Amino acid sequence: MLNIEFFSSDKQLMCRVEVADTFLLWLARTDFARIGEEAATDLSINGELFTLPLVQLAPATRKTFVEFFTDSVLLHTKQVILQLEHDKPQAELVYRLKKLIELLDCLKNEEYQYLQRV
Repeated sequence: MLNIEFFSSDKQLMCRVEVADTFLLWLARTDFARIGEEAATDLSINGELFTLPLVQLAPATRKTFVEFFTDSVLLHTKQVILQLEHDKPQAELVYRLKKLIELLDCLKNEEYQYLQRV
């Protein structure tokens, strides 16, 4: 399992979305990996100083992420619905849909000002 983490404006960890390796590999092959620019950012976690590559969720970057995840949710929902018509849904499609919705919810929360692709 790997993580996508969200930090507040004061750089405190606010949300951690654990994702399977296969999901992160899928994301890496999509526009997700090209949205926003990672910058070395200093922050303190439990009193320890770290420098992490974070993407600042400025309004335009956040909007692009939200659009990407919204489009992905719609695409996967369509695939699941089509699969339900014929058979049981594939576990990977259902997993992706759940994680896409979880990530979309985090991105819509404007308290989260940074994202880390770990």
